[in-house]
Amino acid sequence: MAVLNFEHIPVLLNETLEYLDPKPGGIYIDGTLGGAGHSLEILRRIIPGGVLIGIDQDDNAIEAAKKKLEAYKDNTVIVRDNFKNIKTIALQKGFKEIDGILLDIGVSSHQLDEEERGFSYMHDGPLDMRMNTNLNFDASDIVNNSSEQELTRILREYGEEKWAVRIAKFIAEERKKNRIDTTFKLVDIIKKAIPAAARREGGHPAKRTFQALRIAVNDELQVLEEAVLNGAELLKPGGRLVVITFHSLEDRIVKKIFNNMERPCTCPPQLPVCVCGKEPLLKVITKKPVTAGEEELKTNTRSKSAKLRAAERVSSKRG
Repeated sequence: MAVLNFEHIPVLLNETLEYLDPKPGGIYIDGTLGGAGHSLEILRRIIPGGVLIGIDQDDNAIEAAKKKLEAYKDNTVIVRDNFKNIKTIALQKGFKEIDGILLDIGVSSHQLDEEERGFSYMHDGPLDMRMNTNLNFDASDIVNNSSEQELTRILREYGEEKWAVRIAKFIAEERKKNRIDTTFKLVDIIKKAIPAAARREGGHPAKRTFQALRIAVNDELQVLEEAVLNGAELLKPGGRLVVITFHSLEDRIVKKIFNNMERPCTCPPQLPVCVCGKEPLLKVITKKPVTAGEEELKTNTRSKSAKLRAAERVSSKRG
């Protein structure tokens, strides 16, 4: 059964625990519960008296997490929702201030391995890519219904795909004949669109297109931005926000938000003192993104592209 096989090796686990610094009795949120690998280790450090709120929109992830965290069920609150609603969720559960928040962005190994979810270009399955299966549209809708110009924009902006124009053109031509409704159908089109010499470089030729479609289907960049902003608002002074990203678009968003919250002053640089009155909300505690060490890189291939950034709440003012 899929639920029982939900495996997910937590990326940058030691680094996450170092920067999150969970303590007994604290209130923590794992906004991307997934396989609960991070959550389990956080729970072990916050008992007695601590509470972990785990958020995920994937039913399989939630069922698997409940089993994995069974021993700590009295200290765990699991919510099926989008982590962009992190602030609302915490307040609804009666928590106004949080000691620490973890956001591990990206697709779990389990989701990639499930052919019927359509996340992977390595497995043939429906062209779906919905993290929340209740969404009323999926990747096939974008591929088959978006204009050629819109497809080009999606592939260029979200996949940073330099062959975006050609891929969009080939998709537009192919869908005139037949609906593109499986992952391998799309992979074949991408391979035809990208010149042979270019296909021999930079990994699988469909990697960037699949990334772009997944981001578009799940509105991932906007969701990430909302989650980081809302998460920072929830923290108590001294509380920490740790975010793990897996590609440059996500990392740039987190870096920009952290920097803006650390240096919010909007005064002209020629003014000798600040008059705008905007005070820092966060202090960035990772000046450069933290990446996996040699040992983890050997045992967990997903860690290769992972980057961790962390910040600490410094302001006691509430919005």
